[in-house]
Amino acid sequence: MANRFRLRPITQLLLATMAMTAIVWILRGIGLLAFLPGIIIWLLLLSCFAIALFSSLQSTR
Repeated sequence: MANRFRLRPITQLLLATMAMTAIVWILRGIGLLAFLPGIIIWLLLLSCFAIALFSSLQSTR
C-alpha cells in the first residue's frame, strides 16, 4: 500500500478557514450574501492570519 500524504490538523483548519473566507467573499461580492456586514469578512481574514501564524510557529518546534 502506498503511504498517503496527511496534513496536520492545524493545516487542515487553515485550509478550511481560507476556503470559507473565499466562498463568503465571493458570494458577498455577487450579492447573495449582501446582508452580511463587512466585519464578518475582516474577522475571517484575521482568523486566517492568526491560524497561519500559529501553524508556522508550531512547525518551527
